[in-house]
Amino acid sequence: MARVFGRIGLLSFGGPAAQIALMHRELVERRDWLEEETFLRGLGFCTLLPGPEAMQLATFAGWRLRGTGGGLLAGLLFFGPGAVVMMALAALYLAYGRLPPVEAAFLGIKAAALAIVAGALWKLRAKALRGRVAPVLAVLAFLALFIFGAPFWAVLGTALLVGALRGGTGEGGAPGGPAPRTVRTIAIWLAIWWTPLLALVAVAPGSTPAEAGLFFSWLATISFGGAYAVLAALAQVAVETQGWLTPEQMVDGLGLAETTPGPLILVTVFTGWLAGAPGGTGLALLSAGVTLWATFVPCFLWIFAGAPHLERLAANPRLRGALDMVSAAVAGVIANLSVWFGIHVLFRRVADTTPPMPLPASLDPAALALAVFAFGWLLVLKRPFLETLALAALAGLGLHFV
Repeated sequence: MARVFGRIGLLSFGGPAAQIALMHRELVERRDWLEEETFLRGLGFCTLLPGPEAMQLATFAGWRLRGTGGGLLAGLLFFGPGAVVMMALAALYLAYGRLPPVEAAFLGIKAAALAIVAGALWKLRAKALRGRVAPVLAVLAFLALFIFGAPFWAVLGTALLVGALRGGTGEGGAPGGPAPRTVRTIAIWLAIWWTPLLALVAVAPGSTPAEAGLFFSWLATISFGGAYAVLAALAQVAVETQGWLTPEQMVDGLGLAETTPGPLILVTVFTGWLAGAPGGTGLALLSAGVTLWATFVPCFLWIFAGAPHLERLAANPRLRGALDMVSAAVAGVIANLSVWFGIHVLFRRVADTTPPMPLPASLDPAALALAVFAFGWLLVLKRPFLETLALAALAGLGLHFV
């Protein structure tokens, strides 16, 4: 598990759509550690939770395989490497600014991520969209999100309602944990989450790390809809209210988060580092560490408290039907994230509208060429993903120097 989830953590480039696709490839297709139905049910459950759905899915998968220890291992390995990379890049960013060769290599990585997303969507279509209603619901979810900018909670809530009204079939599933165990789990993880933060507030009230801990804890609680949904709130408070960084730095931080392994929400670590940077490297490291804690510890709480009840709920025909429809809607959610990601990779300028409208003249020929190469190498020639990733990064670097 350490080797496999470590590999996932190191290769999880490209945002939630690519990360979910990579986990599906590693855990369902290559190793058969999770059944397709279990993976999709867990994905639907994680999409309903606040916080980064891909990291929570990794935690769910680890918990499903080896309980709480497995969930901790999988979750930590998923965001840990990216967090270390993000802190290092934040320090380098403040020291040297943007590095064009690094950006060029990351462009190749993003192009390779596009290829794995496309392959995963093609495979998921037949498994998550069974029956006549599920494909229609997936298309409607995509249109509602991409064309009309509907909130995630409204789309998934509608899918839940449709599934509950239609009912479902099938029995079985392990019973969930007893209520006292769930209450104990919640109490333990609330204490783990808040004890160091409240101690920090008591020792250094009004300091940047203390304010970061309180703000990012609040953000982790209300961030339904994944990383993209929380960026507006993050930008508003971090840029406009607190003045921790400029709008330009916020955009650069988002770009770094999209091109490094780990969840997109690691942009919060970049924000925490820049918030503490005026006080020196030590304060920057402390602020980033507190931000990391407040962002990801709540994810373990949601999974460990809720996941034990998922199979029991799924054994109920009506609730099973609701979860099946959520899985169908999640296919539309992934398609929306994939299109959004693809547009921003292939075009240099994208209008901030709903739907996002790329400017045709800003099409990046290098990004297009790299994407075509990655598609052919990974999906047509069936070469390994790691090999595709490395060659695409080298090709991006080569195009930059040419």
